[in-house]
Amino acid sequence: MSKRAVTILGAGLVGSVLAVLLRKRGYEVTIYERRPDMRKETIGAGRSINLAMSNRGWKALELAGLREDIEAIAIPMPGRFLHQEDGSSAFQAYGKNGEAIYSVSRGELNKKLMDLAEQHGARILFNQRCSRVDVAANTIFIQQEDGSEQAITCDLLFGADGAFSALRTAMSFTDRTNFSQFYIEAGYKELNIPAGPNGAWQIEKNALHIWPRHNYMMIALPNTDGSFTCTLFFPFEGNPSFAALKTEAEVQAFFQAQFPDAIDLMPTLVHDFMHNPVSSLITTKIFPWRNADRSCLIGDAAHAIVPFYGQGMNAGFEDCSVLEALMEEHGEDWETILRELEQQRKPNADAVADLALNNFIEMRDKVADPVFLERKKIEKELGRRYAGRFNSVYEMVSFSHTPYAYALHCTKAQDVLLGRIMAGGDFFTNIEQPEYAAQVEQWLHEYEATV
Repeated sequence: MSKRAVTILGAGLVGSVLAVLLRKRGYEVTIYERRPDMRKETIGAGRSINLAMSNRGWKALELAGLREDIEAIAIPMPGRFLHQEDGSSAFQAYGKNGEAIYSVSRGELNKKLMDLAEQHGARILFNQRCSRVDVAANTIFIQQEDGSEQAITCDLLFGADGAFSALRTAMSFTDRTNFSQFYIEAGYKELNIPAGPNGAWQIEKNALHIWPRHNYMMIALPNTDGSFTCTLFFPFEGNPSFAALKTEAEVQAFFQAQFPDAIDLMPTLVHDFMHNPVSSLITTKIFPWRNADRSCLIGDAAHAIVPFYGQGMNAGFEDCSVLEALMEEHGEDWETILRELEQQRKPNADAVADLALNNFIEMRDKVADPVFLERKKIEKELGRRYAGRFNSVYEMVSFSHTPYAYALHCTKAQDVLLGRIMAGGDFFTNIEQPEYAAQVEQWLHEYEATV
């Protein structure tokens, strides 16, 4: 059976990885990208939340053959560094054995992935905006730079064109397709902490920094040049909000009051705040993802999520890893490959969307709570004492390939288990007593029975 000719909408992270994996299997691949080539032109700053690479993402990069190259520009972050309202700070490890997520520049990663796709023989066409898709005819309509429109009928079409995908938009209007989108009440704005003298990092390099402030927060992720990319997640309306901070003086006063340990490190703060765009945060869900064996959504096009678990890219890359395994198993049977991809990934995509929304509350609010911090310590101790029997939901999501749906399923059961333990007094003292240890063993047995 001859190989299908594959068309991909979008040369972003997922589209580029997908192109590499398809080219390795001998498929002809053409990518249509609406933006100019970021390797040749400067793309406007202000929308580049750094990426947090974790196990699922590394697996796809390994399959693509790019893991070592990306490790060279990735900065390990084994924990959160909390900047509390009272001026205190604390480091909170993510894993129980020093595991880390990795800060990676979205732009640098995308450039390397596009290079790799082209090296493997994929053709990437830039400044090619897909204005609409005829799903039934499997035809895309590409708007040319002169304003004219070109109709291209595809053999096998993948929509890897992000949260506002042209293919998904077209699919959402087809019969018996369920589609939803949900915006949270907060948006985000990119800010910056530049490098210090001689390129030094001005705050702890190996950490994801969080300034939790209950209904809003700022985060900062390290870059290899010594700078930090900061992101303010902030309500659109109300007080305080983006709408409420109108003048340079108001911005300066607000940051001085709320982020006093950061403002002196941000010399371009007022300019960045006044000029960088405010972006919205959307969750999208759709079913089905595919039209028979002819077209399929993948990555954010299929399941855009908010960034608070650092899993958007990782989930999209995991789509690619699963697709690679299905191609290995089913050869050229694309009807089966795409059906299995949808069946395996849809429940997990829905689950990680819910996990990400829940984690916004944790990051902006709960991480400032001493009770919550105590719970995190107990989680890690349970993981050490009962290795193989207990693993926190965060560790399942970030440091394993455990299905997202199972991790979400474990959330309520872990709430019950940890609630019981914390109601019983000082865990770290009590656990050394045989009677209490037997009680914890019973609770853990009951937890295992529910998950």
